Amino acid sequence: MNQTLPLLFCAGFLASSLNAAAGGGSFISFPALMSAGVSPLLANTSSTVALLPGSLASVWAYKPDIRPFEQVSMKAMIWLTFIGGGLGALLLLYTPAEDFNRLVPWLLLTGSLAFAFGRQLGNWLRTKFRIGPVFVLAMQFLLGIYGGYFGGAMGIMLLAVWSIFGLSDIRHMNANRTLLVALANTIAVVLFIIAGKVAWLQTCWMLAGTILGGYYGARLTRMIPARYLRLAITIFNFVLTAVFFYLTLR
Repeated sequence: MNQTLPLLFCAGFLASSLNAAAGGGSFISFPALMSAGVSPLLANTSSTVALLPGSLASVWAYKPDIRPFEQVSMKAMIWLTFIGGGLGALLLLYTPAEDFNRLVPWLLLTGSLAFAFGRQLGNWLRTKFRIGPVFVLAMQFLLGIYGGYFGGAMGIMLLAVWSIFGLSDIRHMNANRTLLVALANTIAVVLFIIAGKVAWLQTCWMLAGTILGGYYGARLTRMIPARYLRLAITIFNFVLTAVFFYLTLR
């Protein structure tokens, strides 16, 4: 156990750095906690707790660019994300551990596909469909539930939906994405802590890494061209998904 704790610090540093630069940090923190002996369900909840400070720091950094989208109520988006995040967290808490273990590979696959192809899919769908504010709000609620339950690549999914809606200001979209993902995670973290579903020793070591990674790591990862960083994360995501499918089905 003691030998794995410094690795959790490093994993937290890397996960928070990736979240700040390109997203996908939970694909680092979740398996790292499992490698430290934490059960899949507890690793999922603890990962959400560990990554929250970095998300909140990013919200503060993006604060000047956070503003409502035209034709969509920002207040409605905030409330739907908050309520959805709470429902997703409650759903997770009431999911039997053995059922969640079987779901993990499929959740990882969903997140991996969204991370790899979400933006391209959004751009393609935008050429075929034109959606309205009601659809955006409905998807916001559903993705809030997903974020509270698992959350891998939730931000990428939000960007894909918004791009179909016709939004194109990536700086504005990234700022709002950061806020709404943090909201879903915040209510989930509160519920996880109340339910006692946090592996605190491992989480605290990872927390220390995420706090530093949110600041210093983001600077380091920005030195890497974004396309190479995203490619590396995508490959890692699919390898990790394949490993979990193998372990589950063997």
